[in-house]
Amino acid sequence: MYKIIQKRKIWIGISIVLFVTALYFIFAWGLKLGIDFTGGSFLEVKFGDNKPKVVEVSEAVKDLNLSSLSVQPSENSFILRFQDDSEEVHQKVLDALKKLNDSKNPVSLEKKGTSAVANLSADNGFSELNFTAIGPSVGQELQKKAVYSIILVLIAISLYISYAFRKVSKPISSWKYGVATLIALFHDTIIVIGFFALLGKFWGIEVNTSFVAAVLTVLGFSVHDTIVVFDRIRENLPKSAENFEDTINRSVNQTLTRSINTSMTVMFVLLSIVVFGGPSIKYFALALFVGIFFGTYSSIFLASPLLVVWNNMKKRSQ
Repeated sequence: MYKIIQKRKIWIGISIVLFVTALYFIFAWGLKLGIDFTGGSFLEVKFGDNKPKVVEVSEAVKDLNLSSLSVQPSENSFILRFQDDSEEVHQKVLDALKKLNDSKNPVSLEKKGTSAVANLSADNGFSELNFTAIGPSVGQELQKKAVYSIILVLIAISLYISYAFRKVSKPISSWKYGVATLIALFHDTIIVIGFFALLGKFWGIEVNTSFVAAVLTVLGFSVHDTIVVFDRIRENLPKSAENFEDTINRSVNQTLTRSINTSMTVMFVLLSIVVFGGPSIKYFALALFVGIFFGTYSSIFLASPLLVVWNNMKKRSQ
């Protein structure tokens, strides 16, 4: 049996270092926000039969100096996102893309006649499928809603854990299980956000609404692991002849293999998406990968040891 709880100072120390480092990244650099939060444009266009490459599309609009430009290919079109939301910029982007399409799909003058020279773009497959401009005020509103949603989920989960363990009153109260869960979840959230602040600073990785979805998913997965461990503690406490610390250590060991195996199977899938997935999903998968890794860590090495720390503080105060 591994002495996990007995070495709690090491695990809690590691968590504190990771947490403080992530906080530094967040406050020093902040997140690089995408157009969902800052406002911008979403443009979807379709090219002719000779579809250009992503790099060619990016090069076509390079001279426009579009902020936060991303080019995403789909089956029959390209999706461009950029921060400028004015109609003037919209038309300039369309003009640049039409010229690219004309170069890739020239009209045959033998079939169309010389009059086709004046109407190349109208007859060679280029079309605008969708254009949506998101104003700065809408982006700021999304930022607020994203923060509120994460805070509400954290509070709701901690209250639920407190209620679920309401019949456990010895040696510590049930609400302390909820608080320990809240601390572990907050730990996971800050580390994921700090990691993406690091990516944004040095690699220009932006976060959008899918990042918020990833964080909320991580919270759900992390609390699932924590509940499994806490539930085993609840089962063992009434029938255990050991002290509180040893009972928790035995409970953690009993669920250790299950927690690690469950997390690893999910992480292998996410890693394959990060490596081979497209830009639209790889960073969503990366956020899940980091969050699930540290969520598993906190469920085993942080949430349960906190219960022992709390119990020992209670004993010393008596």
